[in-house]
Amino acid sequence: MKLSHVFRVFVVLALFVVQVVQAEQITPVQSEVASDNALLLNELISARSTSDKKNLINLIANSNFPQRAKVLSALQDGDLYYTKADEQLVYAFSHPDGYQITSVIDGEKLGVIGSRKVRKISINNELRTVLRGVLAELSLRSDDVAVRLSAAKDLIRSPSPEFLHAIERAKAVEINKKVLASLNIATAMINLNSEEQVLRLDAIESFRGTLDSDAMSILAAMQLKDSEGNYLEQDDLVRESAAAVLSEMRGEAEMYKLVENVFFGLSLGSVLLLTAVGLAITFGVMGVINMAHGEMMMLGAYTTYVIQLLMPNYIDYSIVVAIPAAFLVSGLVGIIIERGVIRHLYGRPLETLLATFGVSLILQQAVRSIFSPLNKSVSAPSWLSGSWEINGALSLTYNRLYIIIFSLVVLLMLVFLLKKTFVGLQMRAVTQNRAMANSMGIRTGWVDALTFGLGSGVAGIAGVALSQLTNVGPNLGQSYIIDSFMVVVFGGVGNLFGTFFAAMSLGVANKFLEPFAGAVLAKIFVLVFIILFIQWRPRGLFALKGRSVED
Repeated sequence: MKLSHVFRVFVVLALFVVQVVQAEQITPVQSEVASDNALLLNELISARSTSDKKNLINLIANSNFPQRAKVLSALQDGDLYYTKADEQLVYAFSHPDGYQITSVIDGEKLGVIGSRKVRKISINNELRTVLRGVLAELSLRSDDVAVRLSAAKDLIRSPSPEFLHAIERAKAVEINKKVLASLNIATAMINLNSEEQVLRLDAIESFRGTLDSDAMSILAAMQLKDSEGNYLEQDDLVRESAAAVLSEMRGEAEMYKLVENVFFGLSLGSVLLLTAVGLAITFGVMGVINMAHGEMMMLGAYTTYVIQLLMPNYIDYSIVVAIPAAFLVSGLVGIIIERGVIRHLYGRPLETLLATFGVSLILQQAVRSIFSPLNKSVSAPSWLSGSWEINGALSLTYNRLYIIIFSLVVLLMLVFLLKKTFVGLQMRAVTQNRAMANSMGIRTGWVDALTFGLGSGVAGIAGVALSQLTNVGPNLGQSYIIDSFMVVVFGGVGNLFGTFFAAMSLGVANKFLEPFAGAVLAKIFVLVFIILFIQWRPRGLFALKGRSVED
């Protein structure tokens, strides 16, 4: 045997011996800890007095038993029992034949047992109060920031003096600013019920700048009167201080409400931009009134739905695949429509309108036949879910925030395509003077097909974005086709910058009009404004220039 082989065998044996020694050293310690935890939990069975149970609750809370929060929560909810036969601590849940039980120590499911064979670990109101405080402190000591923040917010909604010590201990070690701010609000909410005027005034002052809705509700309640006309808050100094702080908080809340309306308006404008920018390209270059543009969005949305069916375990990545897939599907269908129908109707806008309307009906019925008339739900990726909570009065949803960014990226890519590529140069040439472009050797028919496919593909991308905001259905596109035409006409036919400005301004205008006039009347007001505006500037805000356009 070679020396190298002997050395390898020696190394393997040495590693084996080390593992055996480590196992002998660790296993007894772990076994001893597990045994101590089992003994501690089983003492709940024999404990009778409230003081004994209170001590046990605190010992369990401070133990290293991994499921201590679950045990104490079950005790509080009345789901903690023990078997009469062998006095084993179990979780018990109602079952038609008695109780479905699970071992507390090892989590083993023990099946169904008769109701007479188990007994509940009883508690009283005093112990429930102790349990609420202990469970709150366990949540505040969690390693997960989200758990600590949720626990702090729960304490704000249900302030109680027994939580005060747990909150103060949590504040001493908390490093997350959001959790710490919520703990400070919870402390103030508790002190607000104090009998000491100084504590109450300090609590009210600590609400400045928080914009917490629960705090604003309590401060507003201090200004109310009872049936006899007396203030519910009898201390004049406390009430006046609460009124001053509340006025300041409401002023800040109104400012953030304005910011939120602008954000929602921009998000609506981004959706309008995505739905209208493809139509602006098609209408601007070809002069075709495409009533099937909404169905291109619908095809993009259904493509997203199909991609998710094909990638059920990769929902977070499916939307990345769906964007180019939707562009290709809608773009190819657009090219087929242009080559099969529209190219025979150039110069006859009314017939083009009727033909594309017929195509839209055909596409809708095809989708109904393939996917059924029922709406389909598209799951949002985890990174699109939730919201960015800036403060108590302002939170920005991630899906709308990403749609704003996405729409700007799409617009910049289209601008680059039209301004910096040879294909874009040909499109602009055909837009400005079709006859001259044709005489210069540009294949205007090829440009028309490519342009219609590009506009339809961008509409398909808009469908991907819409699938994250609403359900996917055969009538999805019909909800946005009129708005798309309004955006294109208002901004200037074929002008991307005008389309961007029109989409954003109309989106913001809608959001500011809706609280006063309602959703329907807001759209009517916008439509009337556009009609009057077109009477003044028939070619929109930013009209294209060129001989064909002038004609």
